[in-house]
Amino acid sequence: MEEPTIAQRKPYVLEIEPGTYAWCACGQSKNQPYCDGSHRVTSFRPIVIKIETKQKVAWCGCKHSQKAPFCDGTHAKLG
Repeated sequence: MEEPTIAQRKPYVLEIEPGTYAWCACGQSKNQPYCDGSHRVTSFRPIVIKIETKQKVAWCGCKHSQKAPFCDGTHAKLG
């Protein structure tokens, strides 16, 4: 099974506005944590999520979270 590229070993903590966001699941986007279409050469697809209110979000940076697209601390357990 194909593994995602680890973009970074910590979350991307950002204050974001309401809107629709496409989180990069493959780890290859040059626009982390968001999708830029780099997944086209992989089996991965972005996770699209709608944010209703302005808020601080911890997007997963390691791409291994069980709560994707959000960080669940998995990055601390990766070798």
